[in-house]
Parts: sequence; structure tokens; C-alpha cells
Amino acid sequence: MKRTLLFSSICLACCAILPSALAAAFVEVELSAAAQSVERGRLLLFFAAVDETVQREPRELASATAGVTVFGIDVEAWRPGSTRRIDAAARGYPLTDLGQLPPGEYRVQALLNRYDTFKLDDGRTLALPMDRGEGQQWRDKPGNWISQPFSVRWDGRQALPKIRLGEQLPEFETFVDTPWVKHVRIRSERLSKFWGRDIHLGAFVTLPKGFHERPQARYPLVIRHGRFPLAPTTWRELPPDPQLAADYSARFDIAGYNRIEQQHAWQFFQDWTSAALPRVLLVEIQHATPYHEMSYGVNSANNGPYGDAIQYELIPEIERRFRGLGMGWARFVFGGSNGGWTALAAQIFYPDEYNGAWVACPDPIDFRHFGTVDIYRDRNAFHRGGRHTRIARPARRDTHGHIDSTLEQHHLWEQALATHGRSGEQWDAWEAVFSPVGADGYPRRIWNRQNGEIDPITAAHWREHYDLGHILRRDWPQLAGKLRGKLRLHVGHMDDYYFNNAVYVVEEFLRRAQPAADAVIEYGERAGHCWNGDHTQGIAYSRLRYPQLVLPWVLERILASAPPGADLDSWRY
Repeated sequence: MKRTLLFSSICLACCAILPSALAAAFVEVELSAAAQSVERGRLLLFFAAVDETVQREPRELASATAGVTVFGIDVEAWRPGSTRRIDAAARGYPLTDLGQLPPGEYRVQALLNRYDTFKLDDGRTLALPMDRGEGQQWRDKPGNWISQPFSVRWDGRQALPKIRLGEQLPEFETFVDTPWVKHVRIRSERLSKFWGRDIHLGAFVTLPKGFHERPQARYPLVIRHGRFPLAPTTWRELPPDPQLAADYSARFDIAGYNRIEQQHAWQFFQDWTSAALPRVLLVEIQHATPYHEMSYGVNSANNGPYGDAIQYELIPEIERRFRGLGMGWARFVFGGSNGGWTALAAQIFYPDEYNGAWVACPDPIDFRHFGTVDIYRDRNAFHRGGRHTRIARPARRDTHGHIDSTLEQHHLWEQALATHGRSGEQWDAWEAVFSPVGADGYPRRIWNRQNGEIDPITAAHWREHYDLGHILRRDWPQLAGKLRGKLRLHVGHMDDYYFNNAVYVVEEFLRRAQPAADAVIEYGERAGHCWNGDHTQGIAYSRLRYPQLVLPWVLERILASAPPGADLDSWRY
């Protein structure tokens, strides 16, 4: 008893002399009294060094590789005017605890990413962020609440003032149709049934010159897959703005890159409306899911039947409205990065529905090289090495091979943003597409997010359903005749995300496949992400002229492979 009392006295004395810097840090965040009650959501708190936020808000700067620190907690039943506390229990990145925040001057901002309740057709009830026309971007999602950024000099001791979520992000401006570009939006019966609420698909359809003057003409369909479009990509119907203030592209180290983008978009309009390009319907699809800005164009246990919804609902409607030829020999797909994977998957999973796929810098198409991880043979995704060594696996590099982030960093970033795979970021997105449903009703993890241990059961599911290299090898006897001459793969030897490694092993198969694949596989020497097959100029410029690369090949492919009696005349004028 004496020993216990003595120990207790020592503890009390120590606590009495502990500096307040070691006390548990916390921040109170209040939901505006003007808001409606929030059933569920994710509350995020950002700290950015003052010198990093001269013109942009902390929420806009935060990323897996930026120096902005973020802390996140899940919230439920949050009533207007009440507060929630962010403290040591919050997940943080790159700092794991609010108490670790070093002294300094910061710009501070809070954001609430609201979740909706989904009652799925299979009986699951999930809380997820509904896309609101912005393409699943939590930073700018209409209806989310933010605080105004404020500056604070943090010394590790004083309490921060209460933060008020007082501004609700507005709706995005609606695209206005032009004589050249039409926006299509349909309710998908398949997706609405899966999700238990109305789900829509959208698309921008760019019409060829002469479309309105030649009502008898019918046209091939060319789909450009990629990130969620708010308007047609690299398209501008007006000359470049001479008053546009020049910006700087850190990615390409080019001053005035925004001006270059406008010039190339205007040039595409000139090419489109001249005789330089074939007359086709050019389509960009909006297919954001509750997990990500795009569905990857396939049927999925977690996302639902997006593949069938696009193929059998959206595309027929576009062809009906805009006089498409409506046959597989007259449909093509192309895209880069996630759009590259989607283009290849569409051609493989719907081989009769398309006549070719131009695939650039695709997300991993063979999961033996899922970035720097072999999900079948490796035991840990975050580290490699022997019994007494731990070598962190890189996630991203530059074209000199310099590594700027690791896989573990990217996963810690997503864990701070959300639980249950709801971050909207890349690794959560892949799990939403490729994984079976987990025990909690959300996507099953491919590996443990805390220690990187790979789950072989999930890996086996990925292999049989979405490993495109494996599916090509497994099903080649049935696919060979349907894919011959249709595949074009392009990637840089120094892809930022190591996506070239998966292309190498798929190339090994396609080169020796019997019956022959007649595939085209090309590499950009020392080229990074996202090289698309243009050997004449760098990625900064070639990424702005995808259609000028792809459409001449589309015409060549049609003329060489169209069946007897096909309409090769009405659209060739």
C-alpha cells in the first residue's frame, strides 16, 4: 500500500510539472447553424505552412506528396450549431497525431465530406459520398461544408480557436451545349437497381463537320476514356485568350502552360472542322461511382454493373440520337492512365463490340506488377527484404528514377481521408473495382492498410476477374480471333508509377501468342507518365493531341477490316 501511494504521489507530482506542450492537443469544429443535420461524413482538418498557401487554400494543396498535414475523423448525427473534436484519436498524415505538429505559422482549414445512405439491392446499407456532378472530388464537392482559412502561429502550447464550418460549396456550372458538342445524360436501369436509387450516366458527344447538313450520314463511334470530364477535353471553339495570365506547370517545368493548352485546344477545333480528321462521333463518358471519379468501365461487386450499363444503355442511346453506325466494326476506344486500362478492358470484355483499342500508359494490366508489387508472390506491399531488412516500396518516381513517395505513404494519406475505402483516391478506387465485398459491406482490402500484409484470397479474386494479362493468357483460344490486330499499347520506359513493368509481361505473351495477336506495343525512351505513342514531341504536348494521333488509325483500321456491305461512304466526305 505504501509503495502504491508513493508511486501515485510521484505521478501526480510529474503531471503537475509537465509543460502544456505535452498535454493532449485538440481542435473544436462547429457545424454552421444554417446547415442541415449531417447523418454521416468525414471531417478533415488541414494545416499548411503559410508560405505554401499564398494563392490556394489548404484543402486544395493537400496530397500524398505535399507538405500539408491533414487529420480526419468520421462523424455521425451531427446537429447544426454543435461541435466535434479532432484530437489524438484522429488519423493524420504525414503526422499521425495532432500533438506532433511542430511550432510554426500555419494556414488552417476544415472540410466536411458528407455521406449519403445507400440501400443496395442485395440488402447492404452503406454510407458513401454521392457524386454531385463534380466527378467525386471531395475538395470541391457541392454541398460539402468548409471553413474559411485562417492563419495561426502555433507554438505547441496554446489552444486553437474554435473552427466554424460556415460555407457550403456551390453547385458546378452546367455545361451549355454548342452546335458542335452535346451533353447526354441518362438514367441507368441497371445501376439504379444495384444502388437502390437513381444513378445516371453522362457523356459529351462532339459532332463531326457536316452532321447537321447531311441527315443521311451515319458515323463511327470513338470513345475517349479518362478522368471525369466537366467539358470536352482539349477542345476550344474560340481562339486563345490573349489576356490570359501565364501560369507555371511544375510537372513539365514549363512557364505559360495554360496558354499552350488553349492553343492546342483551338488547334484541335481547327483540325476537327477541316479535312484533316475523319468524320466520327467523339465521345467522353461521365461514369463517376460513389467510390471514385470513374468506374473503369467494368462490372464490379462494389461499383455495380457499369460495364453493361455503358455498353448496353448509354452507347445505344448515343448512337440512336446522333446516327451512329451501331456496329462493332465501327466502334473504337482509346485513353491514357486509368482511361488506358479502361480502353483495354472494354476491348477484352466486349471483344465483338469494338474494332480497336489505343491504350496509353495504362494502370496495371498485369497484377504481377501492380506498380512495384507482385500481389501473388509478395507477402507485403509496403516493404520488401529478408529477415533483418526492410526496403520501402516506391510508389512514384521521376524520369531520372528519383523517388518522391512510397506505397505506405499513399496508403496513410488515404487512411487519413476516409475509412472503408471512401477516400476517392487511387488505391481505394482500385479496391472498389477489383475486390469482392468485404465483411463490413465495403470493398475487401487487398492488403492490410496498417502493415501491408497481402491477402491471398482477395488477390485470387483480382486475378480471375480483372488481371487483364492473366485473362488474355487464360482465354486466348476464345479471344484470339476477336482481338487480332485490335490492340495498341504505348507506355514510357520510365513511367512515374512503374506501369511499364506490367506492359512488359503482357507484351511477352502477345509477341508469341498463337494464333497471332498482331498487336502493336511501343515504348517511349526515358518517357514518364503518360506517354501515348507520339515519337515527335514530349508528353507535355502529345497529351494535348490524342485525337490527332488516334483518329487516322481508326480510319485505317475501318477500311482494312469492315465487313462486306458496310457503310464506308455516307460519313466519308
